[in-house]
Amino acid sequence: MGGVGEPGRGPAQPRAPLPTFRWEQIRPHNLPGDKWLVIERRVYDISRWAQRHPGGSRLIGHHGAEDATDAFHAFHQDLSFVRKFLQPLLIGELAPEEPSQDGPQNAQLVEDFRALRQAVKDMKMFEAKPAFFALLLGHILAMEAQSWYLQHDLGHMSVFRKSQWNHVAQQFVMGQLKGFSAHWWNFRHFRHHAKPNIFYKDPDVTVAPVFLLGELSIEYGKKKRRYLPYNCQHLYFFLIGPPLLVLVNFEVENLAYVLMYMRWTDLLWAASFYARFFLSYIPFYGVPGALLLFVAVRVLESHWFVWITQMNHIPKEIGHEKHRDWASSQLAATCNVEHSLFIDWFSGHLNFQIEHHLFPTMPRHNYHRVAPLVKALCTKHGLSYEVKPFLTALVDIIRSLKKSGDIWLEAYLHQ
Repeated sequence: MGGVGEPGRGPAQPRAPLPTFRWEQIRPHNLPGDKWLVIERRVYDISRWAQRHPGGSRLIGHHGAEDATDAFHAFHQDLSFVRKFLQPLLIGELAPEEPSQDGPQNAQLVEDFRALRQAVKDMKMFEAKPAFFALLLGHILAMEAQSWYLQHDLGHMSVFRKSQWNHVAQQFVMGQLKGFSAHWWNFRHFRHHAKPNIFYKDPDVTVAPVFLLGELSIEYGKKKRRYLPYNCQHLYFFLIGPPLLVLVNFEVENLAYVLMYMRWTDLLWAASFYARFFLSYIPFYGVPGALLLFVAVRVLESHWFVWITQMNHIPKEIGHEKHRDWASSQLAATCNVEHSLFIDWFSGHLNFQIEHHLFPTMPRHNYHRVAPLVKALCTKHGLSYEVKPFLTALVDIIRSLKKSGDIWLEAYLHQ
């Protein structure tokens, strides 16, 4: 048997019966240095290993003292390989009389969602079509601004069967074509997928005190917090939201992450992007012209990024941790945008945000195939499966910001 968090070695040895635990014994183990979680009714102590988790300690720590079975399946393709690392962390299993999930979760929904996942797996919907991604690569080389799509696919390990191939390709696309760290992106983006629209866990909605979203609006109002005129946030959003996210926020976040975690390989990849960009354009436009072009490209892609990624999330429920099951938490935080060939292309299939969040490793060319099955699951359990027209989805971002600002103002003035 290997060390903690290392694959086991040698022939299997007879084992004593595993200790059993009740949920009331598991719940206290959700502290920074004391983390347990449950996967497939087995209890694992990840306290020492969390810092070594490839997805980051925060991502796995968000599921402390919870049943993480569906998150485990959602984020990992090669389960047999990952289970080798889990084995040394195993400390017991749930007592036979204990439910598989803690708290007021819909057990039938959990069972049906797992059956749906197995069905789509049997239908080979998690298998990528090489021709699709080969055409996409050619498309991206012709239109470099769309490389966000491919790095997103690679980050979710939905292109190649082997995780390592996805990682290497993502480093090239994200580093050489975009000038960012692939590790930074995954560190940020996987937390969004693990706990979408949850304050302090999803970085995409942890934007206070610049913008107030969801439940935070009334909290700031009641506490008389006013750092900005939040009742006007739907207006200043146009000035500092879409124009500056990629140009300023992402650039600063990315550099801070690379330096803090000493990702020197990622820094070299990013340097190769800047070298290529400026060596290509300075001879034609000079230094000021090349800098202006760089800013213009970043601002343009920032507008695309904000509108396309947030039209599915900001208008949905945003608040504190509710400890829902996987399917319910993803559905509460996402909606779809009506399907068309243009919208599929323009959004990189992120108009199928519900399917993407339920099955993050699924190749996106299969979203339209699984959508009817997901809709049927939602109908059976009385869950919302929301699909909007494209322009309505964009306008709903502004409506949501205005509504949150109005709620803040009312609470601020009347409490």
